[in-house]
Amino acid sequence: QLQLTTSEKNELTRTLEMVQNQLQEKESEIKREISEYKDRLLQAEKEHQDALTEANRKNEVEIEACHEKISSLEHFIRSQKLEIEHLKSNKEQLNNSLKEANQALGELLKTKVR
Repeated sequence: QLQLTTSEKNELTRTLEMVQNQLQEKESEIKREISEYKDRLLQAEKEHQDALTEANRKNEVEIEACHEKISSLEHFIRSQKLEIEHLKSNKEQLNNSLKEANQALGELLKTKVR
Protein backbone atom coordinates (compact mmCIF):
# COMPACT_ATOMS: atom_id res chain seq x y z
CA GLN A 1 0.00 0.00 0.00
CA LEU A 2 2.85 2.34 0.96
CA GLN A 3 4.66 1.53 -2.25
CA LEU A 4 1.53 2.15 -4.28
CA THR A 5 0.94 5.45 -2.52
CA THR A 6 4.58 6.48 -3.00
CA SER A 7 4.34 5.55 -6.66
CA GLU A 8 1.16 7.59 -7.05
CA LYS A 9 2.80 10.49 -5.21
CA ASN A 10 5.80 10.34 -7.54
CA GLU A 11 3.51 10.20 -10.55
CA LEU A 12 1.53 13.15 -9.25
CA THR A 13 4.76 15.06 -8.57
CA ARG A 14 5.96 14.41 -12.14
CA THR A 15 2.57 15.48 -13.49
CA LEU A 16 2.63 18.60 -11.31
CA GLU A 17 6.14 19.47 -12.52
CA MET A 18 5.04 18.92 -16.10
CA VAL A 19 2.02 21.16 -15.63
CA GLN A 20 4.17 23.80 -13.90
CA ASN A 21 6.67 23.69 -16.79
CA GLN A 22 3.86 24.06 -19.29
CA LEU A 23 2.45 27.00 -17.32
CA GLN A 24 5.88 28.65 -17.20
CA GLU A 25 6.30 28.17 -20.94
CA LYS A 26 2.82 29.58 -21.55
CA GLU A 27 3.56 32.52 -19.23
CA SER A 28 6.84 33.22 -21.08
CA GLU A 29 5.03 33.02 -24.41
CA ILE A 30 2.32 35.41 -23.20
CA LYS A 31 4.93 37.84 -21.83
CA ARG A 32 6.77 37.72 -25.18
CA GLU A 33 3.52 38.40 -27.06
CA ILE A 34 2.67 41.28 -24.70
CA SER A 35 6.13 42.73 -25.30
CA GLU A 36 5.67 42.41 -29.07
CA TYR A 37 2.25 44.08 -28.90
CA LYS A 38 3.67 46.91 -26.78
CA ASP A 39 6.47 47.41 -29.32
CA ARG A 40 3.97 47.43 -32.19
CA LEU A 41 1.74 49.85 -30.30
CA LEU A 42 4.67 52.19 -29.62
CA GLN A 43 5.66 52.02 -33.29
CA ALA A 44 2.09 52.74 -34.40
CA GLU A 45 1.87 55.66 -31.95
CA LYS A 46 5.16 57.04 -33.25
CA GLU A 47 4.02 56.73 -36.87
CA HIS A 48 0.72 58.39 -35.96
CA GLN A 49 2.52 61.23 -34.16
CA ASP A 50 4.89 61.66 -37.11
CA ALA A 51 1.93 61.80 -39.49
CA LEU A 52 0.20 64.37 -37.27
CA THR A 53 3.35 66.48 -37.07
CA GLU A 54 3.75 66.39 -40.85
CA ALA A 55 0.08 67.24 -41.39
CA ASN A 56 0.37 70.15 -38.95
CA ARG A 57 3.50 71.39 -40.71
CA LYS A 58 1.78 71.23 -44.10
CA ASN A 59 -1.28 73.01 -42.69
CA GLU A 60 0.88 75.76 -41.22
CA VAL A 61 2.65 76.23 -44.56
CA GLU A 62 -0.72 76.34 -46.32
CA ILE A 63 -2.13 78.79 -43.76
CA GLU A 64 0.92 81.04 -44.17
CA ALA A 65 0.50 80.93 -47.97
CA CYS A 66 -3.18 81.87 -47.54
CA HIS A 67 -2.25 84.76 -45.23
CA GLU A 68 0.24 86.00 -47.80
CA LYS A 69 -2.35 85.71 -50.58
CA ILE A 70 -4.93 87.58 -48.47
CA SER A 71 -2.39 90.30 -47.72
CA SER A 72 -1.51 90.55 -51.41
CA LEU A 73 -5.19 90.76 -52.38
CA GLU A 74 -5.85 93.41 -49.73
CA HIS A 75 -2.94 95.44 -51.09
CA PHE A 76 -4.29 94.99 -54.64
CA ILE A 77 -7.78 96.10 -53.53
CA ARG A 78 -6.34 99.20 -51.83
CA SER A 79 -4.38 100.10 -54.96
CA GLN A 80 -7.48 99.54 -57.13
CA LYS A 81 -9.55 101.79 -54.84
CA LEU A 82 -6.90 104.50 -55.13
CA GLU A 83 -6.89 104.07 -58.91
CA ILE A 84 -10.70 104.35 -58.98
CA GLU A 85 -10.55 107.55 -56.90
CA HIS A 86 -7.90 108.92 -59.23
CA LEU A 87 -10.00 108.04 -62.29
CA LYS A 88 -13.10 109.63 -60.73
CA SER A 89 -11.13 112.80 -60.06
CA ASN A 90 -9.82 112.83 -63.64
CA LYS A 91 -13.34 112.26 -64.96
CA GLU A 92 -14.65 115.15 -62.89
CA GLN A 93 -11.85 117.40 -64.17
CA LEU A 94 -12.52 116.31 -67.74
CA ASN A 95 -16.26 116.93 -67.30
CA ASN A 96 -15.54 120.40 -65.94
CA SER A 97 -13.14 121.11 -68.82
CA LEU A 98 -15.73 119.84 -71.31
CA LYS A 99 -18.41 122.02 -69.70
CA GLU A 100 -16.11 125.06 -69.91
CA ALA A 101 -15.21 124.25 -73.52
CA ASN A 102 -18.91 123.88 -74.41
CA GLN A 103 -19.66 127.21 -72.73
CA ALA A 104 -16.78 128.85 -74.58
CA LEU A 105 -17.99 127.28 -77.84
CA GLY A 106 -21.49 128.53 -77.11
CA GLU A 107 -20.14 132.04 -76.52
CA LEU A 108 -18.13 131.87 -79.74
CA LEU A 109 -21.16 130.71 -81.68
CA LYS A 110 -23.26 133.55 -80.21
CA THR A 111 -20.52 135.99 -81.11
CA LYS A 112 -20.29 134.57 -84.64
CA VAL A 113 -24.09 134.68 -85.15
CA ARG A 114 -24.22 138.40 -84.20
